[in-house]
Amino acid sequence: MFRTVVSGLTLAALMGSAAFAETFEVQMLNKGSDGERMVFEPAFVQAQPGDTIKFLATTKGHNAEVNKGMLPDGAEAFKGKINEEIEVTLDTQGVYGVICKPHFAMGMVMTIAVGDAQVPADFFEGRVPPKAKERFEAQLGNL
Repeated sequence: MFRTVVSGLTLAALMGSAAFAETFEVQMLNKGSDGERMVFEPAFVQAQPGDTIKFLATTKGHNAEVNKGMLPDGAEAFKGKINEEIEVTLDTQGVYGVICKPHFAMGMVMTIAVGDAQVPADFFEGRVPPKAKERFEAQLGNL
């Protein structure tokens, strides 16, 4: 009898923590609500470990992928296909720099901060076009 109660409580505790995970929807757009061209909307998401980000193929010609080197140590990179939705669950705390590969030079970027995230010193170490860097810097101001 005691084992059944303990097992039931353990299961309830595990299910309860999963029930609190959120799903954030991010649109990939040619034009945002503020008139900016080539954007993710929202451009910044503050998430918790275990939360899911769902990238919606709202406008054709876009994808969502982590920019090389712009993810926390130990985190798994993701790369969506053009014109397809992608859903990712982020378990590693830190800052993720997300780009639309075809429109990266035009500044189509977003930032996801998971948990108590700090911007690593080498976040801009690779090639980052000026418009993309400008938008990343503005988004990082939300931390």
